[in-house]
Amino acid sequence: MKAITYDSYGTPTALRLVEVPEPKVGPCEVLVRVKAAGVNPVDWKLAAGFLGHVLEVRHPVIPGWDVAGVVEALGPDTEGYAVGDEVYGYVRKEWVQLGTYAERVSAPVRTLARKPARLSFEEAAGLPLAGLTSYQAVTRAGVGAGQTVVIHSAAGGVGSLGVQIAVALGARVIGTASARNHDYLRSLGAEPVLYGDGVAGRITALAPEGVDVGLDFYGEGGVELLQSVVRPGGTVISVADNDAGDKGAQHIWARSSATDLTALAELADAGKITVKLGHVLPLAEAGRAWELSAGGRAGGKIVLTV
Repeated sequence: MKAITYDSYGTPTALRLVEVPEPKVGPCEVLVRVKAAGVNPVDWKLAAGFLGHVLEVRHPVIPGWDVAGVVEALGPDTEGYAVGDEVYGYVRKEWVQLGTYAERVSAPVRTLARKPARLSFEEAAGLPLAGLTSYQAVTRAGVGAGQTVVIHSAAGGVGSLGVQIAVALGARVIGTASARNHDYLRSLGAEPVLYGDGVAGRITALAPEGVDVGLDFYGEGGVELLQSVVRPGGTVISVADNDAGDKGAQHIWARSSATDLTALAELADAGKITVKLGHVLPLAEAGRAWELSAGGRAGGKIVLTV
């Protein structure tokens, strides 16, 4: 099969489209014929060696964790799926090696759920990691009806999903973003505030009694900003600041969860969350996809079609 690979830590120019053996399909796994693979910043950060101290990486690597596709085969003792089922998932395994930038990927069923029928394969491939990150942050914070939530970096891939999930749960959402994204946030149901100097004051003007939950999807001072506006006893969670725990907040890393993927699919099929696509590129252009991702101005999710 064809796959994108890299042989050692490096840059997007190290990516190659090559022929590799098809993956083996073990117990409680299915073989997925990849229709689309989502691109996330963690993909190129892993390739650059930034997370080598945290995750086991075995070269050569086929990158990618996000996938949407069709089940082609079942491994031994695998229940719950049949050949032909449309699925999507966050296929993070015990080590980084056999990812989703390929024509096929073997996926443990714990990493998959039924693809949302309302979403295209491309949209579904853009949902898993960003969706799980935002969903798990929102639910771990206990967000519910009547609460006020501030989402820092609300217009990005993770933040925009966090806005939609919190709104679906009945929360009032205030989102920080640049001025060009304010109309977009309003369309998602959030009240936008401008980034930069004075942002804490602008948040306080909207919620003078303080907010219940602060979700940091940006880092670089986000925890401290949110702590300054969250009321006593409120919750601050960061997905971007590894030192959040030392600052009195919580830090989370998205976990593969078939249950949470199913919940996201249900929200999508109910029309409560959508996935904004920025660039849809063929698999062979993975290097360009990484350059767009690293540039931080993709305008939505970047997806590779297979």
